[in-house]
Amino acid sequence: MTRLSGKVAVVTGASQGIGLAIAQAFVREGAAVVMSARRGDVLAQEADKIAAAGGQVEAVTADVARKEDAQRTIDAAIARFGRLDILVNNAQTTRQSGVEGITDEAIALTFGSGLFGTLYHMQAAFPHLKERGGSIINFGTRQGIYGEPGDGIYGANKEGIRALSRSAAREWGQFGIRINVINPAGLSPAAARFFAENPERGQKYMDDISLRRFGDLDADIAPVAVFLASEDSRYLTGQTLNADGGQIML
Repeated sequence: MTRLSGKVAVVTGASQGIGLAIAQAFVREGAAVVMSARRGDVLAQEADKIAAAGGQVEAVTADVARKEDAQRTIDAAIARFGRLDILVNNAQTTRQSGVEGITDEAIALTFGSGLFGTLYHMQAAFPHLKERGGSIINFGTRQGIYGEPGDGIYGANKEGIRALSRSAAREWGQFGIRINVINPAGLSPAAARFFAENPERGQKYMDDISLRRFGDLDADIAPVAVFLASEDSRYLTGQTLNADGGQIML
């Protein structure tokens, strides 16, 4: 028996990168998965591949920054699969700049897709998770803990997600709902593009990784999400797991 058999998960930002790797890993472990993303065409293609391989999957084109889209995504899980056990808030968009250059547009984009999107999905999921317990997996970043130059708004947003996660873990623990955070150092397509365009930043980032390699999304990052979603982590909540090859050590 696989570790997530009979479970239903929602994964946001699931058309590529970490979100897609997690959705695929959950399906391999026996879960039914609702995948959401803004790029509906790409999302549909990836969902079709999973379905063709025998996975139970539903694709929802949605903008996580819209509260009504968050509700619609959670409703899709209940309508298609009848329950919800796992929520993964992975979606995130941002604009990078020094602190003095942070614009209202960057604030709205970063917090809308990150902190607010995470909150909206947690609120929509809560009535269903409250019925039988479950796992919420949110995403932070090393940039928030370390204070990376040029990533002030992104780091602030991610630290807000970590604070929200800790409060919810204390409030919702009585219902058997666990909330944890992953800080990943996975080489997603977006990260690969950024480091290719900014090789000095890429080298500095690599120098801070004790294991001297970027994390593989399928082999290094997605299994951490599977662990947090499964009964293997049943006594773990309110925690941040730094899946970063030894950048941040607490």
